[in-house]
Amino acid sequence: MAEIGHGGKEIVERIMEPAQAKSKIQNLAKIPVRSQIANEIIGIAYGFFSPLQGFMGKADVESVCKNMKLANGVVWSIPILFDLSDEEIKQYGINKGASVVLTYNDNPMAIMEVEEIFDYDRKSMAAAVYGTDDPKHPGCSRTYAYKDKFIGGKITLINRPKINPPYDPYFVPPLELRKKFKDKGWVRVVAHQTRNVPHTGHEWLMKGAWFQTYGELSIEKPIVGVLVNAIIGEKRKGDYIDESIILTQDELRKSGYFGDHNHLTTLTFWDMRYAGPREAVFHAALRTNLGLTHHMYGRDHAGVGTYYGPYDAHHMLEKIAKDLAIVPVYSMNWLYCPHCGEVTSEGLCNHKKEWQKFSGTLIRSIVMDGVKPPRLIFRPEVFDLVMECADKYGFGSPFVTDDYLAKRIPVFEIPPM
Repeated sequence: MAEIGHGGKEIVERIMEPAQAKSKIQNLAKIPVRSQIANEIIGIAYGFFSPLQGFMGKADVESVCKNMKLANGVVWSIPILFDLSDEEIKQYGINKGASVVLTYNDNPMAIMEVEEIFDYDRKSMAAAVYGTDDPKHPGCSRTYAYKDKFIGGKITLINRPKINPPYDPYFVPPLELRKKFKDKGWVRVVAHQTRNVPHTGHEWLMKGAWFQTYGELSIEKPIVGVLVNAIIGEKRKGDYIDESIILTQDELRKSGYFGDHNHLTTLTFWDMRYAGPREAVFHAALRTNLGLTHHMYGRDHAGVGTYYGPYDAHHMLEKIAKDLAIVPVYSMNWLYCPHCGEVTSEGLCNHKKEWQKFSGTLIRSIVMDGVKPPRLIFRPEVFDLVMECADKYGFGSPFVTDDYLAKRIPVFEIPPM
């Protein structure tokens, strides 16, 4: 039976076995790609980005920028692009109608069918997607760094990525993940989008969303789950290291704050664009493909700096709810109230003058100090694991440093064919 994903389209894995591919790639031009493109090849090939079957052509890019839809009318919010310089196009002899091999770290990864070579104004693209053309916005900066031309066309993965420890148990493609949900008996699953280690505010964000998602269903047996889908991609100095993100999220289950009956952690390869409302829409499409029925959205979802209002993502999703196959679950801030003596929501507690919010700066300073905080801020098992990851994977720091960027074990590799 077909598995239906975003836009009502069947999820199809675009994967060819290496033995079959070897004869097809012998005489094809081989083009090296950077990590962002490799991440997106995986996203397309395994169906994370369904209904996309390749990198976008100009008609799709134009429609996404202007209408937040693909040319076929399916809602889509962020262009997925493969860029090359004019010099590279000439060097590799790339022409419309040709097929080429995309390589990662010198090993063949995918075949691309070149359907289109085009250019697009980057400033207008940035303004449409991010609501600003300010080069200080990380998404705009990424857009301005694209090379001269864009290559549109279908891709087929010919060499599956080898996922390295400790990430390997957490890479679960859409078709496999949907089977896991069925095995668990979950009839509703709510997504928690994250790129952080979890403090108790995050934990209660998940628990609140779980209650909302359960709704009117019978409570006699567990039939609703929370999926933590951690975003693993390009790292900037000062980010949490990837190992600590994925392992501490799963530690909430292992230490019993959730259980196998209602909690699961996986990862998706994606370089955050920090597009605020538009990235919220992208997350809805992504998690629909993963088989989820609900998606939690907190304050300033996928935002950065002061570019977006705290609930802009909520308002955007409300406008297009009829075009989505996933139910948004909205949440206000979770915080600590010393008067209540507990973590609570600003939508519940009225001791406003006493509220202690989980600011990123505060949490980072706690982690940097290395002194175990009260369990109402960090679960002790989670904090201990953050410190362990710093020693084991982060060269002494739980945050990305120059050492980490230079020496870390890659999340995945493409093996020789």
